[in-house]
Amino acid sequence: MRTPSPLPDRLTGCLIGGAIGDALGAPVEGLGLDQILERHGPQGLTEYVEGSYGIGAITDETQLTLRTCDALVRASVRARNKGIGGAAVDMVRTAYVDWARIHRDPAGSGPTVDPLYAPRGYGAATVAALRETGAWKPVNKSKGCAAVVRVAPCGFGAGDAERAFELATEVAALTHGHRTAHLAAGVFASTVWGLVRGAEVAASLARARELLEGHTGHGEVSRALDGAVARAHSGVPTARDLAELGDGWTSEEALAVAVCVALRAEDLAARGGAPNTAGIGRSALRLAVNHSGDSDTLGSLCGNLVGARYGVHAFPGHWQSQLEVRERVIGLAADAALEYGPCPPAALGHDGAHETWTVAHFER
Repeated sequence: MRTPSPLPDRLTGCLIGGAIGDALGAPVEGLGLDQILERHGPQGLTEYVEGSYGIGAITDETQLTLRTCDALVRASVRARNKGIGGAAVDMVRTAYVDWARIHRDPAGSGPTVDPLYAPRGYGAATVAALRETGAWKPVNKSKGCAAVVRVAPCGFGAGDAERAFELATEVAALTHGHRTAHLAAGVFASTVWGLVRGAEVAASLARARELLEGHTGHGEVSRALDGAVARAHSGVPTARDLAELGDGWTSEEALAVAVCVALRAEDLAARGGAPNTAGIGRSALRLAVNHSGDSDTLGSLCGNLVGARYGVHAFPGHWQSQLEVRERVIGLAADAALEYGPCPPAALGHDGAHETWTVAHFER
């Protein structure tokens, strides 16, 4: 039986939702909920505001997610056209090392600098691991959320949910040494795998949890997900409810918060008086980023899940149009949809497509 192809609208929704959530949450990252409410009013942050890099500006969360996607598409093209597989993780690492150079030799962060190459913050564990010359296994025990926030594309082209899980664990292990970080990344990517193929959140998460339980050391991730599911089942969560799941600085906490919001996204929209598709993304992301913790990570993960489930129209048009990397995201999603779809570009001499086609979003 042929593996179902990912739905193009859901691929685009996943990438653009993650970028929007990142841009929305970045200006309030690290603030307490009371501080956010004091600055932005009783509803908290509801729209893009000026942050360190501008309005609608992404951070390292989106930079690394897009590099993951780009590298995996390139690896798939290479495997199809040259018959050489097994290079995906190596190509992702090469893309990450290129990204890490931004922080060694920064070119600046002004408005004229390409936002995909401008310094936009970074996780210390990630950059330190990538600077270890030739190292494949990071010399740390970090389970920071940076390990999971960049792996959604691991669920795009994998042959099944299990391969998506394993690929994400390998990608997470490039920079984070803690088993919890690896397994949280696996759950996230395998959940995305089901969502972009038409499944609902609960069903996709259930399959991911089956895979999780087959791995040793899953206790922390399983307990975090137990708490997220229980919180979701007990009613539509509030910002203070989500705080009980953690601050989101570690992988399992960030995963739990995003899952909880995604499970109740439709109910959040209905409660807010906007039960249409665009209202789903708006309500979910507003809740995710108004959090006493890592707001841009939580917004990004929640945006990935909601976009993968409901598609690109889950997010208000003005959020999309004001996103600084909108065109790049749409182009990369289109490349992924083409490569992972039922009719990827043929080899030279077959239907006229050149065998070396590839994306060019990160070539300078």
